[in-house]
Amino acid sequence: MKKKKAAPRETTMPQALRLYVYFSAAITGAAIMIIEILGAKMLAPFMGTSHFVWTAQIAVTLVALATGYYAGGRLADRSPRLAVLYVAILVAAIYLGLTIAIIEPIAYWCLKFKLATGSLLASGILFFVPLALLAMVGPFLMRVITTSLQNVGANIGRLTSISTLGSFAGTILIGYFLIPFMPNSMTLYLTSGLLMVIVAVYFLVWERSAPTLIALGCGSGLGLVLGFGGVSKEALVDTSRTLELYRSNSNFGLLQVLQDRDRNARYYMNDFLIQNIYDPVEKKSMALFTYMLHDLAQAYTPKIERALCIGLGVGIVPSEFARDGVQVDAVEINPAVVKVAHDHFDCEINNLHINIGDGRQFVNQAGQSYDTVILDAFLGDSSPSHLMSREAFKGIKRILKPEGTLVINSFGEFDTGKNFFCASIDKTLRTVFKSVKVHANGNGNVFFVASESADLKIRSEPDFDDVHWSTRRAAEDAFAGLQTINPKDGIVLTDDFNPVDYYDADNRESHRRRLAFRMRSL
Repeated sequence: MKKKKAAPRETTMPQALRLYVYFSAAITGAAIMIIEILGAKMLAPFMGTSHFVWTAQIAVTLVALATGYYAGGRLADRSPRLAVLYVAILVAAIYLGLTIAIIEPIAYWCLKFKLATGSLLASGILFFVPLALLAMVGPFLMRVITTSLQNVGANIGRLTSISTLGSFAGTILIGYFLIPFMPNSMTLYLTSGLLMVIVAVYFLVWERSAPTLIALGCGSGLGLVLGFGGVSKEALVDTSRTLELYRSNSNFGLLQVLQDRDRNARYYMNDFLIQNIYDPVEKKSMALFTYMLHDLAQAYTPKIERALCIGLGVGIVPSEFARDGVQVDAVEINPAVVKVAHDHFDCEINNLHINIGDGRQFVNQAGQSYDTVILDAFLGDSSPSHLMSREAFKGIKRILKPEGTLVINSFGEFDTGKNFFCASIDKTLRTVFKSVKVHANGNGNVFFVASESADLKIRSEPDFDDVHWSTRRAAEDAFAGLQTINPKDGIVLTDDFNPVDYYDADNRESHRRRLAFRMRSL
């Protein structure tokens, strides 16, 4: 009778090294999530925040992970040396430094393509390689720490659990602490540096040799120099034309205030996109929409005693209502905007009731009625879709007085084939309100006025003498420019089906491209 062969004994990895391997798995898991989320945020100033950008980033991440898992397993079978894996982590760190340095030229180059294609190209060029290299860690370490089948389940479960907990920590860290309080480029730079430290500790403790340490120092130095160049470039501002008065990251993008040196023009920017222009000497906005929102509400509403502004911006429209003696509630999702509005744009925040939160949530919970509701909420270059649906408009109608008005600022086109957004908003509003008016002057801004009043008409003409000289002609044209839209060119937008990002993509791409290249000229 043959004796059964004893199961091969598992080679014991030193306890300190085993713990360090688990720690490395946690750090690389955190880094993967930081890169995935931060990647979309870093592309947002150029590509926007539409579902195309997030789809591209998630798709590239998934393909990179699949590639890394496969490559890591194959590599571990061929050469299960930990040194090989830590070299891969070092290459990922160096590439992240390169990403910081080249993200702007790559993003501008990708703007030449359709948004879906450009987003995929940008995400792939900038983030595929480091994500794939970091994804190699899991399968490689599973092979290295398991030399027999006896404990394979426990080892894989333990390693996967630790890596996943690291991903969880990275997600919380980037979402709640790093993005709001640190420049995106610096966050990626520190992530790259942390990966280099992980590699350096391994080679200093367990694989020390002169050639290895020299190569490690050269590689790390290259990554740090590349990343520092990118961070420094991000921090530098061309002061020949503009002076940067304010710069800070926030939960909803990078906020900047720039002062033009050649004229009395102050720019408010969110993720490098101009959101408003202000004359600090005359203390007047130089943006058309600020006058149209206020003046259309005053023109169409019998009497305004209480107004709700969804979207504070830099506070010009709410402050104008407050100066009219109106009680104003303003809802702003980004708390960082309030200080910017007060410090740089003369927003009279003490005369406003400012609520920090989502406009839709505020409307759903509001118990008071308003004479007018101003909807001017933008996320980059477009309005959040959940504020532009039939259900959202029904919620606003609920808190409007019988002859109250809803005034909306948006961007759109009227030519057949390009008017899906405008036609859909118009059609959706007409399913909720009895009367809808559309104003525009052809510069891209489109203003909707909706009311339950069957006789919606202009009751008082605005005083255009109050409009900044640079914007007066545009305001007169927009006020007089009533538009008619073919309802067959749009659909009723609902919470369940709101495909505006897709069907209006060409218009939004064109608008964002103009804004992005205009910012580059500043």
